[in-house]
Amino acid sequence: MLFVDIDRLKKINDSLGHGAGDQLLVEAASRFDSCLRPGDTVARLGGDEFAILLDDIRDAAHVSEHVNEVAGRVQKELERPFVLEGREVFVTVSIGVAPCRGGDQRPDELLRNADTAMYRAKSLGRARHEVFDATMHQRAVKMLELETDLWRAIERDELLLHYQPIISLQNGQICGYEALVRWQHPARGLVPPMEFIPLAEETGLVVPMGWWVLREACHQARRWSRQFEGETPHFMAVNLSSQQFSQTDTIERVRAIVAETGVNPHHLKLEITESVIMENSESAAAMFLQLKELGIRFSMDDFGTGYSSLSYLHRFPLDTLKIDRSFVSQMRPDSKNEIVNTILSLAGGLSLSVVAEGVETPAQLENLRAMGCGFAQGFFFSKPLEAEKIEELLSQNPTW
Repeated sequence: MLFVDIDRLKKINDSLGHGAGDQLLVEAASRFDSCLRPGDTVARLGGDEFAILLDDIRDAAHVSEHVNEVAGRVQKELERPFVLEGREVFVTVSIGVAPCRGGDQRPDELLRNADTAMYRAKSLGRARHEVFDATMHQRAVKMLELETDLWRAIERDELLLHYQPIISLQNGQICGYEALVRWQHPARGLVPPMEFIPLAEETGLVVPMGWWVLREACHQARRWSRQFEGETPHFMAVNLSSQQFSQTDTIERVRAIVAETGVNPHHLKLEITESVIMENSESAAAMFLQLKELGIRFSMDDFGTGYSSLSYLHRFPLDTLKIDRSFVSQMRPDSKNEIVNTILSLAGGLSLSVVAEGVETPAQLENLRAMGCGFAQGFFFSKPLEAEKIEELLSQNPTW
């Protein structure tokens, strides 16, 4: 059984219309004929998904080779351009392959296994095929259990925030924090963010989770402003996901949280990625301006890792660029470090401040200082800490 999914059909529906998408599906179905034998069966399961049953493969010794050959032909055939509404359009397919164990295997189990393998192919980058094995099913069951637990995590008060200090490189002191969500699972302990954040994005849970994070971070920022009254206030940086920005009530929610928590909006910095701007370019600029009127500032996170950041810088009222840790980790004392220098020069020309992420060594810190970088964060200064640990750190009045 081959489970075939046409990658990104939604983009064609959204851009050219559903009529063009339907035309693509009809043409794709007809192309299967050239890839298969007369006795094979093709069925459209719904949406952009097809199933192919390769029946009566007599040469058992070469089953795997034959199936890989068919999957390769299907991929190659569907990668040829489609002409839709007078336009050339290219698509790819992700394919999951499930071998049949024999007469004792239920059809729905075979289909499920092929579907599982297809999602594995998608997770590995799309435009490929993967063959099902037992570990895939175990992984799928585990992810389903994790998803169910994640739905309950907010109501069960299992989420918590850690705060990573951001350091001013002018005086070496803490000037702000980035709020980072953590999940204290009752059975598994602290679940790594790389396990549950992608799951939250995939299921849409990133939206309620994101508002919870913003509210908790603002509450904490307000508590610290009262606790350390009279001292120079620190800012609180909070990540805002693309899905949050897509909500129609984003402005109202942010305003309500600021009012509810009593946080000074001038001490709040919202961190966005390039995808926020790319996916919401028409509405994002208006949202930025309305939030800026409240006094809220904006950072572009992971700057330099996207391909179109430069084209958007002049259109959006950003305050800060964050240099991605991948560039900081490659810095060398005996090198010109061209990428970091270029970002610093660009930010200087646009009157933007810069935060270097992922600083882990004294050499990286000295390099950044020498290059005129204003701010930094990373394990060299402190890992993300619970609020109580941050207060202990502040009591030591650290300077780097």
